[in-house]
Amino acid sequence: MSTNHRITGSGPLLDEHGRLREAGYALRPPFEYAHDRIAAHRIRIKDWDYYLVQDAEYAVALTFSDLGYIGLISASVMHFPTRTFKTTSELVLLPLGRMGLPTSSSKGDVRWANRRCRVSYAHVPGGRRLSFFMARFDGDQDLDVELYLDQAPRDSMVICTPWAENPKAFYYNQKTLGMRARGGFRRGSEFHEFVADEALGLLDWGRGVWTYDNVWYWAAAQGHVDGHVLGLNLGYGFGDTSAASENMVFVDGIAHKLGRVDFGIPTKDDGTYDYLKPWHITDDENRLDLVFDTHIDRQDNINVLSVVRSVQHQVFGKLSGHVTLDDGSVLAVEGLSGSAEHIHNRY
Repeated sequence: MSTNHRITGSGPLLDEHGRLREAGYALRPPFEYAHDRIAAHRIRIKDWDYYLVQDAEYAVALTFSDLGYIGLISASVMHFPTRTFKTTSELVLLPLGRMGLPTSSSKGDVRWANRRCRVSYAHVPGGRRLSFFMARFDGDQDLDVELYLDQAPRDSMVICTPWAENPKAFYYNQKTLGMRARGGFRRGSEFHEFVADEALGLLDWGRGVWTYDNVWYWAAAQGHVDGHVLGLNLGYGFGDTSAASENMVFVDGIAHKLGRVDFGIPTKDDGTYDYLKPWHITDDENRLDLVFDTHIDRQDNINVLSVVRSVQHQVFGKLSGHVTLDDGSVLAVEGLSGSAEHIHNRY
C-alpha cells in the first residue's frame, strides 16, 4: 500500500525558518503562501500559472511564469486532426517577482504587458476570464485568445513537496481539471471557437523554491465519459514525494486518490525515449491500466547562456483502459484526450 499523507493543517505554508510545515496532499489549498516567509533569494522563487483548454479539434496552452532570474510568457496551439503544433515564447530578464502573480489560486489577478504580449487572467463572477495576446506568434501572424472558465470542480489536486537535499526548497501546487470552457482564439485569419459543454480547461498553479536541476513527468487528461466529466492527474519525479503522490482521478469533480504510477514510455535501441509510440501507464496498486496512443510531441528547447535550460516533450494523444475508483468500482476509459510530458529543467 502506498503512503499518502493527507494534510489536515492550515495557516502559513512555511515555518519561521522558511521550511515546509507539512508535506502531503490535499483536495483544496490548505496553506497561505507568502514571499516574505521564503528563506531564499528572490532569484530562486518560481511562480507560474499554466492554463490549457481543449476540444476534439484544438488545444491552446498558455504559460505565464516568473522564475526569479527569468520570466516566461508562452503560448502553444495544437491541431489534432493534422497532428501539428506551434509554440512561441517571450523571455523577460530578471523579473525577480515583479510580474505580479498572486499568492492564492482563488483570488488575485494577473495583468501584465510589454511591447509584444498582453496577459490578463482575472477572477470574474462564477469563473475566470483569460485574455492573451502575442504579436508575431506564428511568423507575421498574431495570436489573440479570449476564454472563460467556469464550473470549477469541488476537488482539485494540491501537493506540498519538499526536497531532501535542500530543506528550504519546496513545491506548492494545485491542479484543477475539468472546468467548462468557452471562447476562442484567432491566429492571423484563422478563428476557432471553443463551445461550452464540448471544451474543457485545466489550471496548473505552482509556487515554490526549487533546486537547480530537476526532471519530472506529468500527465493530465479530461473529457466526457458516459455522461460524466472525467479528469486524470498523474505525475512523479519532482522533489521528495515520500509523503504523497499527486495521482488522482476525478469523476464529476470528486477526487479518488491513487498511489504511485509509471508512465511506461517505450525506448529506442539507444535507450532514449520513443515518445510517439504507445505508452503503458500503470500504478503500484493495480488500480490503473492505460494505454496512451500518442499523436503530437510538442517539443521545446530553451537555452539561455547554458544557464537556463529547459528540454520539454509534451505529448498529446488519447488514453484508453480502466481505473478503479475508491469504492472499488471500475471505470472504463476509451479515447480520453490528454497530454503527458517529460521535462528536464535547469534554472
